Amino acid sequence: MDSSRIASLNTTDIGGGSRRHGNPSDPIQPVVIPSGFVRIGSVRDLIDALASLPVPTDGPELIDEVGDSEELKCLIAARQARIAVAFDLDQRRSQAAAGVPVAEQGKGVAAQIALARRESPARGGRLLGFARALVTEMPHTMAAVEAGLLNEWRATLLVRETACLSAADRCAVDEDLAADTGAFDGAGDRQIVAAARAAAYRRDPRSVTQRASHAAADRRVSLRPAPDTMTYLTALLPVAQGVAVHAELTRHADTRRAAGDERSRGQLMADALVERTTGTPGGFSRVEVQLVMTDRTLFQGDAEPALLPGYGIVPAGWARNLLTTGPASEQASGQPSQRPGTQCGGSGGGGNAAERSSEDGIEARQGFQVWLRRLYTAPGSGELVAVESRTRLFTAGQRRFIQARDHLCRAPYCDAPIRHYDHIIPWYKDGPTTLSNGAGLCEACNHTKELPGWHTRPRSSPGSRHVIEISTPTSHTYHSTAPPLPGSSPNKREHQRERKQETGRHPLPPTPPAASSFAPEDHNTPAYPYTRQSRRAQLLFA
Repeated sequence: MDSSRIASLNTTDIGGGSRRHGNPSDPIQPVVIPSGFVRIGSVRDLIDALASLPVPTDGPELIDEVGDSEELKCLIAARQARIAVAFDLDQRRSQAAAGVPVAEQGKGVAAQIALARRESPARGGRLLGFARALVTEMPHTMAAVEAGLLNEWRATLLVRETACLSAADRCAVDEDLAADTGAFDGAGDRQIVAAARAAAYRRDPRSVTQRASHAAADRRVSLRPAPDTMTYLTALLPVAQGVAVHAELTRHADTRRAAGDERSRGQLMADALVERTTGTPGGFSRVEVQLVMTDRTLFQGDAEPALLPGYGIVPAGWARNLLTTGPASEQASGQPSQRPGTQCGGSGGGGNAAERSSEDGIEARQGFQVWLRRLYTAPGSGELVAVESRTRLFTAGQRRFIQARDHLCRAPYCDAPIRHYDHIIPWYKDGPTTLSNGAGLCEACNHTKELPGWHTRPRSSPGSRHVIEISTPTSHTYHSTAPPLPGSSPNKREHQRERKQETGRHPLPPTPPAASSFAPEDHNTPAYPYTRQSRRAQLLFA
């Protein structure tokens, strides 16, 4: 950092911008900032000063600034940890003064830290736990981070590997490791983890052994998107079970390869995993897969991508092929694919309905069926047309509607699956059971919004995407906007250009029908002057 550009904190009064000289009784003299210096009175001032620094021009200076910037990042990480702990204590004192039970104190703190750091609530909880351990139990590691000897990630490794220890033992291990003396200079992540594990085991072997035995309680299966319409299916298992599963899949693949199967070993292992889990050769049991696409993508070969809830955006061609020719996994494995029977709510094709139903039933037993539910969205913004309910609980149609609109938890920066269909303005505060007052939330975020000091309200306007305003106990405000649906324009300019291109190509219905197959027929649907029709394809593999 160029010291000629930033004034030292020791030469300025951060609070008042003035300084006393000599006798304390002397009058306060204003501080004169020399030319070329910048007053640093807050972190915001530091950010502005850093933004004004010129970029070095030659190689050595560039590398020096990379290293200096890394030290600055470490210092900022240490300061964030101290501030997080101070904020936690401040909130607990405020909650105690308000009469909150001891067991309830501290709730919502991690969520506020997550919002401030633009992280998910789960990540916010881990960051707060890391800060507590670093500040209160590991002073040597904290000093190493402040000195730039350890970055935040490597400090996290030390905190993680000593989590099973008591506070006293963790502090002793921290002293043994002596990270602030440069003991880890040149060490990689694995070396740091190994050193921390060895020190923890020497200090308390029983706790380390118990931690390994309790780890089996954390076994789970997770799914996350991968490129090119693939997914990562991950299983966290005890080592004996994991090795046994892998060995069995390997044995099966080797047997099939020896029998002449042309698929690779990896393909055979993956196909066997799917088949043995679902119990069917094609890998599909009676599960529902929802696919959201525009009518132009489905019927006119448009290139607008489709949306697969739980996965994300998928190519238009892939979505059409899934609807018309069957699952790609069946084609890749050499098994015949069946053309699905199609049932379109409200817009069926020609032929006798009973004959089509019979034919579809035969094909359903051989392949899978497709249902089309119509969604109506406002042009440009992609806002879904709402339906209302007079009951407290959201109807099945409304829940499908919210799932299609929100995709994931609507709390800012949270991408957890939707578990609760919640009233933004609570029911007990006369919040209506409407689509504009509904939101999909994960369980943790739904419980957080009910804590004292938290307030949520819808802030949407007609023709725009659904917006939720969230206020925290510290009076900070955050907004969550529903993600765009396929076919919607991200901004007004693109929407106007799209409207011009659509003129004369395919007319839009002036208003949606009074009731659609997507929503319960006993509720009214608000009319929009121009409404685009899109189709939601729900696939049921039999």
